[in-house]
Amino acid sequence: MTQINAPKGTYDLLPEDLTKWHYLEEKLRSIFREYGYAEVRTPIFEHTELFQRGIGETTDIVEKEMFTFPDRAGRSLTLRPEGTASVVRAYLEHNLAASGGVSKLYYYGPMFRCEAPQAGRFRQFVQFGAEVLGSADPRVDAEIITMAVNFYQRLGIKDLDINLNSIGCPECRPLYREKLIEHLRPRANELCPNCQRRLERNPLRLLDCKSPVCQSLTADVPLITGTLCDNCGSHFQKLRTLLDAAGIQYHLNPRLVRGFDYYTKTVFEVLAGDLGAQNALCGGGRYDGLVEECGGSSTPGIGFAAGMERLLMVLNSRGLLPELSQKPHIYLAPLGEEAQLKAFVLSIKLREAGWIVESDFQSRSLKSQLKLANKLGAAIVGVIGEDELAKGQVLIRKMATSEQQTIALSELEEFLERECRK
Repeated sequence: MTQINAPKGTYDLLPEDLTKWHYLEEKLRSIFREYGYAEVRTPIFEHTELFQRGIGETTDIVEKEMFTFPDRAGRSLTLRPEGTASVVRAYLEHNLAASGGVSKLYYYGPMFRCEAPQAGRFRQFVQFGAEVLGSADPRVDAEIITMAVNFYQRLGIKDLDINLNSIGCPECRPLYREKLIEHLRPRANELCPNCQRRLERNPLRLLDCKSPVCQSLTADVPLITGTLCDNCGSHFQKLRTLLDAAGIQYHLNPRLVRGFDYYTKTVFEVLAGDLGAQNALCGGGRYDGLVEECGGSSTPGIGFAAGMERLLMVLNSRGLLPELSQKPHIYLAPLGEEAQLKAFVLSIKLREAGWIVESDFQSRSLKSQLKLANKLGAAIVGVIGEDELAKGQVLIRKMATSEQQTIALSELEEFLERECRK
C-alpha cells in the first residue's frame, strides 16, 4: 500500500520545530499583553460572503486563492484566507462595541490560500495580527506600527525597513483613481492580463503588480499623495510626527497600496532584507469602512498581519533563536521488575515537583539505557538496581564526567535542586 504524504503546500511541525514556535508564541503574547490587546479566536471557515465583501471581489485572494466549498445545505463556505474580516465579524456579532471605548484585539492561527508554494509561503500558514476598532486617531496608527517594530526588534532583527503611505479615503481616492485610469488607458494593451482586467475595476492594484512590464508602464504615474484631501493629509502628517517622536525610522513609499480593497488612509509594511522577493515580515493599515461593509455602523479600524513561517526563516538564517531544550533533568534507569515499579512511582513524584523525568519502558540493559539517556540529553542518570532498591538508595551518574555517587532516595530532590538550579 502506498504511503500518504501531507498535501502540497502544507507541512508538519515536529517536536524540535515546536520548541521554536512556542518561544515565539510566548514573545507574541507578552508584547500584546504589554500593549493592552486581548486575544480573540474565530472559526477556521466562514461564510464566503464575508471575504467577498470584506477583502473585495476584485482582489487576487477572492478571485483566485480561496479554498471555497459548499456545505450540505448548499451554502458557500471558505477556509479563512486572512484574519481581519473574521475579527470584524466577531466584533459585530458579539456587540463588542457596546462596552464603549476602543477594542484592541489580537489573533493567532492557521490561514489558507490556494497559491503556488515557495520559500516562506504555504497553502496552510500561521498568521498573527492585531486589530484596533473604534478610534480614528492617528495615535492608534502610530501605536500599531510601533508595536510591530518593537516586536521584531526584541527578537534581534534590527535592520528593519518600514514602508509608509496614505491611500486616501472615499472622498479623495476617486479623483486619484480617475487620474490613474486616464494616465494608463492609452497603454492598456501593453499591461499584463491581470492588470488589463484591473484597470477599470481596481486601478490602484496596478501599482502593486510584480510584472516588470507593468512596473515600467506605471513608473511615471501621478502619486496618490498629491490628491489627498485635507483630512487624509492632516492624518498622515500627524502620524509621521508621532513616528518621528517615537524614533521609528521609515521611508515614504507612494506606490504602496497593499492587496485588500478595505484599506483607507494609512498603509504600511515592515520588511526584512534577507527574504528575497517575499521580503515583507508584516503589513497592514487603516480600514475605516470595513465594519460598515460587514453590516455594522461606521466604525474606524486599523490593524496588521504577519506570518510565522517568514519570521522563523529570518530568525533561523540569522542565528537569532536561542538554544531551546526540554532535556530531562534526570533519567531513571531501573533494573528489574521491582525497580521499574519504584522508578514509575518516583517519576510521578518528581514530575509533580516540576522536574523533567524520563525512564525506560522496554526493559533495556543498563548499557542501552545509558545510551538512550545520552541521546535524550539527560545530564544525570539515576540507576536503581537490586542493591539500591534493598538499601533505599539510587546510584547517581553525571553523564558529562562519568562521576558516580550513591545517595538515599529521600535525598534525590535535594540533590536535583543543588545540581540543576545552579
